[in-house]
Amino acid sequence: MIKMVQPEISDFGSVDPAPASEIDNVKKLNSILIDEDTRMFERMRVVFSLRNMNSSESIKSLSNGFKSNSALLKHEIAYVMGQMQNKAALPYLIERLEDESEHVMVRHEAAEAIGAIGCMSTKEILEKYVKHELPEISESCEVALDLLLHNNKEKFN
Repeated sequence: MIKMVQPEISDFGSVDPAPASEIDNVKKLNSILIDEDTRMFERMRVVFSLRNMNSSESIKSLSNGFKSNSALLKHEIAYVMGQMQNKAALPYLIERLEDESEHVMVRHEAAEAIGAIGCMSTKEILEKYVKHELPEISESCEVALDLLLHNNKEKFN
């Protein structure tokens, strides 16, 4: 008989692909995150640890991960920045969305994270990419705009 393990749900309502690191020093976490030779599992643990801190310093550290060679890691960083719903992440996410050389998976997640943060000042940037030639980007911007408007509907009523 196979015993099923109940997944642990984070404070952000997600089942994460790796448990948060037990390290609580942002500088140490940053050094692990940016080390391309460190196993992806350990780098993911760092991402969730920095997310859980949800500070300007942890967002800055997460943004350093956008220099990684791994689109998967950068996608996950954009995702957790959306979960954090911290406006300090917006400049980094907008930079990823606007970078035409960035992997489409990262750009798609950056767009949705921008919408999740819910700051109306980002409406214009999302509208700019809603007609992008890549459907992954245009559709993600459409979803982000709808989420942005949904979360701010009281401002429009």
